[in-house]
Amino acid sequence: MKTIRKAVFPVGGLGTRFLPATKAIPKEMLPVVDKPLMQYAVEEAYAAGIREMIFVTGRHKRAIEDHFDTAYELEMELEAAGKSALLDLVHSIKPDDMDCVYVRQPRALGLGHAVLCAERLVGDEPFAVLLADDLMMGKDQATGGATVLQQMVQAYESSPGTVLAVQDVPRAETRRYGVVDVHGAAQALAEVFAMVEKPAPDVAPSTLAVAGRYILTPAVFESIRQQPRGAGGEIQLTDGIAALIGKEKVQAFRYEGKRYDCGSKEGFLEATIDLALANAELSGSVRAHLKRLALSS
Repeated sequence: MKTIRKAVFPVGGLGTRFLPATKAIPKEMLPVVDKPLMQYAVEEAYAAGIREMIFVTGRHKRAIEDHFDTAYELEMELEAAGKSALLDLVHSIKPDDMDCVYVRQPRALGLGHAVLCAERLVGDEPFAVLLADDLMMGKDQATGGATVLQQMVQAYESSPGTVLAVQDVPRAETRRYGVVDVHGAAQALAEVFAMVEKPAPDVAPSTLAVAGRYILTPAVFESIRQQPRGAGGEIQLTDGIAALIGKEKVQAFRYEGKRYDCGSKEGFLEATIDLALANAELSGSVRAHLKRLALSS
């Protein structure tokens, strides 16, 4: 069994739901408290033992590359000012044993197309895919619990094959997700026998939706290539994975933790409030502010 050594981050999208903020700033660089979304995702992959981070970018995503690059001027200023704690914080963004590789997605043709752009860099081995605008926090992660991707890697090691992070959603929201139907509905890891991209609520096979974390085998590349354009006229990753069902093991994994849909303003604000409340420096003042708001309403 090959270990998961590489992670793919599809970050070529335009982030139109956050305009005008995303006119010049990638949505993945929007900060939740004091870190950009992109850094949360990379830290999650790193905690799962992954050391090669592959970013599928667009021409307007230079800020992501800069964030994980060395900032010589900033580091010199911090060192000269004796601000060692801040200097250590800057150095921690990209540990010495972590590699960052970038490939351009020439046209925004969907998530499946973005993953396909990473094929040459991934090679013939299993890999993870993380969607940065899905901010995932594992249960008790702040106190040493496993991240969502760590949980998924453990599931993969116990049962090698494709592993999809899933969660239950209201039936009215199935048209926003890839939805799976599984055997063994009560199990944390269950085999998938049907998968549909963004089904209408009345035809959705279940309310079990795929969240923004995947462990995929290299077979998915050829499967994606063979798929016609799907929902929205895009090359869908869901269609490529669905075509593998019956050919190799495809599994749904019910993770322990919480997903914040930071591609939406509501989810972004919820994540900001929750993580601020969990921050030792901020929690007191944030709680006091929320209490004042409650009293004045």
